[in-house]
Amino acid sequence: MRAMAFSTFGPPEVLRLTELVEPQAGASEVRVRIKAAGVMPYDYGVRSGWTLAGYTMTFPEIPGNEFAGIIDQVGEGVSGFSVGDEVLGFNMLKCYAEYVAVKSDQIVIKPENMPWEVAGGFSGNGQGAHLALTALGSLEGDTVLIHGAAGGLGTFAVQLAKLWGAATVIGTASESNHDYLRSLGAIPVSYGEGLVDRVRALAQGGVDAALDVAGPEALRASMELVKSKERIRTMVSFDLANELGIRPIIGTRTAARLAVLCDLYAQGKLHIHIRKVFPLDQAASAHREVESRHGRGKVVLTVN
Repeated sequence: MRAMAFSTFGPPEVLRLTELVEPQAGASEVRVRIKAAGVMPYDYGVRSGWTLAGYTMTFPEIPGNEFAGIIDQVGEGVSGFSVGDEVLGFNMLKCYAEYVAVKSDQIVIKPENMPWEVAGGFSGNGQGAHLALTALGSLEGDTVLIHGAAGGLGTFAVQLAKLWGAATVIGTASESNHDYLRSLGAIPVSYGEGLVDRVRALAQGGVDAALDVAGPEALRASMELVKSKERIRTMVSFDLANELGIRPIIGTRTAARLAVLCDLYAQGKLHIHIRKVFPLDQAASAHREVESRHGRGKVVLTVN
């Protein structure tokens, strides 16, 4: 099969189109012929040398941790899925490829109204936002601050916060993305010097909870703005969070959580903007696009 893989850590250019042996569905697994795979900061972290806890890296390694496609093999002991089912799901790695074999508890049926490009990039950011906001506690009536609100994860977080009862959602983003945030129901505010004062002017009753998807400066601003650090979480600034005593987000991706998000999408309650779509062999360009960190919505690879 064709896959985009790397045999040494480094910049996007280490990703190369490679011919590898097709995986086979083992017991409790299905094999999926991938139609689309999402591109996330997680992926370029792995490519750059980030060590994954509990995982032994072997070269050539295939990045990619979210996918959508069509089941073409069903292993022994699998129930509830059949060859030909259209699904989306998640895996630690291996998704920038024509096929992936995963446990059947890592997939759900794709909603009929969900395009392949959306499905391929839905699982990672969607579940990440769900986990992070759950860690913040009840948002009913709150003013919630989301840094990096126009990105793939931020897009989910803004919408989920509104669905879960937040009275006000303030989102930081580049000025070019402010109209996009307004369309999602957030009040936009620009990054940079004076951010804390700008947020205070918008949230005169104070900020109740904050999620950082932007970086250390956003996390420091959250410490100044939020009444209790127990209601601050980060998806990116882990070392600083440890220094500041901010608790980590605990939890894992599950098919049950993904099914909840898919149901919201099917009902028209979640809207996902696809920023750019690249063919599989242009995964390096897709990584450069995501690493720019100022884009709107999701970057996706198309495969089969």
